[in-house]
Formats: sequence, C-alpha cells, structure tokens
Amino acid sequence: MENGDLVRCTYKTGGYIGEIISQSPGSKTAVVKILAVTKHPRQGDLHNPNQVDVPLFHERKALSYTEKANIPVTHLKPFEGDPPSYEESLRQAADTYAAELRSNDSDFSKACFSALQRVREEYRV
Repeated sequence: MENGDLVRCTYKTGGYIGEIISQSPGSKTAVVKILAVTKHPRQGDLHNPNQVDVPLFHERKALSYTEKANIPVTHLKPFEGDPPSYEESLRQAADTYAAELRSNDSDFSKACFSALQRVREEYRV
C-alpha cells in the first residue's frame, strides 16, 4: 500500500476507513487520515473487562473526521469504493454498539451504554 490508498484500519478498539497520507519505505506504521467510522471504540476499562467498579471507567470517542493517526501497517487492509460520509458512519457505528450493549443486561453493559450516551452528546449524532 502507498500514499493516497484508501484503507480499512483498526486503531485501539475502533474501526475506520481512511487514506494513507504518509508512509516511509520499510516503515512499520503509516499516517492515516480518517474518513469514516466502521466500529465505535469500546467504553470502560479494557484492563478490567466486564468490571464496573474500577478507578477510571473510560469514555472513548471515535477518531474525528480527517484526524491523522499513526497506525501499524499490519492493521491496514485495502478499501475499494467510496467511503460513506463521516457523520452517517459515526451514527451507524454508535447505533450498532448501543444495540449490542442494550441486548446485554449486565451492570457493565449498562455502564458502557451510559458512557456511550455521554460521548454521543458531544458528537451531537
């Protein structure tokens, strides 16, 4: 893959579609400009999965439109076609994650759902 290519990628717990804007030959990472969201990042403490009573229950936002992220090339896969609009893709990814959380009645899922709702208020989607 080279500069200008569209890619699917993962960054931390989120999934994205983006454009490679910088990659040095032989480099293990590439700078990717984010164009759409395919999977919303997970909420909560990833080091203590399924636990609510932790020192910090993380609220994670998706990377923003045109934000640049340094992503390992092993996390990049080619993407063909036109990426969806950022706003619609963010809304769909958040809706999918919310539905997943609502389908589980655990305290952890409820806490993650609350955290996601707070993040969505900041997105205004």
